[in-house]
Amino acid sequence: MENENKPWQSTASETKYDNPWIEVIEHQVINPGGGKGIYGKVHFKNQAVGIIAIDEYRNTWLVGQHRFTLDQFSWEIPEGGAPLDEDILIAAKRELKEETGLEAESWEMIMTMHTSNSVTDEVAYIFLAKDLTQGSSQLEETESDLEVKKIPFKEVVNMVMNGQITDSMSVAGILKADRLL
Repeated sequence: MENENKPWQSTASETKYDNPWIEVIEHQVINPGGGKGIYGKVHFKNQAVGIIAIDEYRNTWLVGQHRFTLDQFSWEIPEGGAPLDEDILIAAKRELKEETGLEAESWEMIMTMHTSNSVTDEVAYIFLAKDLTQGSSQLEETESDLEVKKIPFKEVVNMVMNGQITDSMSVAGILKADRLL
């Protein structure tokens, strides 16, 4: 049973930063112990979608790119954002096609997750896509350095386990898909 008690109280809030993708809000709070403090929240203006595409030979596709926030290269499942009012399956299909050129006949949402619930309200949806057809990708300008590779799914699981894949959506989605496949 979920705890209906809401131990945090916000007494005031102020937007500190706002752009088309995120809003950073500072809350004046009373914490669960009764003390006054502040709490920062990053509100995402998009939903996150991730896709694990599996072909008939149990291969999948990873997307590699340099991540500005970490200043390092990252291997990930195909991922992207969807406006809050957009159907997440439509967004997932768009992101898979955009980044890999793949289209899938079979789609299953395998998990919903909160990416970092101590500081953000971002919700992520992970899909398993099968019955694939290869076409050409349609990269966005910010993705011009994308590397895409087809790799056996078992090898991708090993990449998670040995720390080569660290993106939270990728790690969670790959491990969940491994249990389902």
